[in-house]
Amino acid sequence: QVQLVESGGGLVQPGGSLRLSCAASGSMFNINVMGWYRQAPGKQREFVALITNGGSTNVANSVKGRFTISINSAKNTTNLQMDSLKPEDTADYYCNANGFSGGKWFDHWGQGTQVTVSS
Repeated sequence: QVQLVESGGGLVQPGGSLRLSCAASGSMFNINVMGWYRQAPGKQREFVALITNGGSTNVANSVKGRFTISINSAKNTTNLQMDSLKPEDTADYYCNANGFSGGKWFDHWGQGTQVTVSS
């Protein structure tokens, strides 16, 4: 069973920065894609960014130029560097990873980490 654990959320002022991390753990797994999604109060979960094991990225237009996703494939960890944060970035941020574990496809979510952008 692959587990994802996020860290790095918190309260930050507008214009500030935060760095989220997500670590995947388990036995005998290979990650295909890791990504970040967010869900603001009263809204649906939305895509933020993803990165493949090979380093290809896709970033939502709403955060392009402000958020950067990276991956450490050796450590099965992805980071989301969030700069120039805006109040509308306030949400619970969830890590997602898919790939193969024990020959079976998996697609798992972390428990989420809260990001609040407020003065």
